[in-house]
Amino acid sequence: MAYQPRGWYFEDFQVGQQIVTAGRTVTEADIVAFAGLSGDYNQIHTDAEFAARTPFGQRIAHGLLVMSIASGLAAQTGFTEGTVIAFREIKDWKFAKPVYIGDTIHVEITITETKLLRRLGGGSVTFRLDVKNQRDETVMRGTWVVLMASRPDDEKAE
Repeated sequence: MAYQPRGWYFEDFQVGQQIVTAGRTVTEADIVAFAGLSGDYNQIHTDAEFAARTPFGQRIAHGLLVMSIASGLAAQTGFTEGTVIAFREIKDWKFAKPVYIGDTIHVEITITETKLLRRLGGGSVTFRLDVKNQRDETVMRGTWVVLMASRPDDEKAE
């Protein structure tokens, strides 16, 4: 039996649709692992004594770590599984508030634009992402543009 993607095809996306992910708590282990992976050992992330003397008062998660977690949360919904062709662009990304160890984040995704790109085998889908913490505060926001596959001919309605 062949693999059957559970992701959405380009034709399944409608402007205005919303997807909300599950939540995930950011841990000290996440920050340490990301520092090791990225090489970013900035003290604001890795030194509790240093961070205590900053306006944040404690260590904060790397912005790119939080963006990566947001990407993972979006992927876990399954809507891109087996149907995404390429991640094309990140636009207007804002780091609005710090994310602290112990914060639980989720992502609210809204489809804002679709554009058929037949020559690429699908279409461009623009997503507005709002990454929110457990207090429903937006900690990050921005736009992703993703190339999604078109539905295969043998699956299209007659």
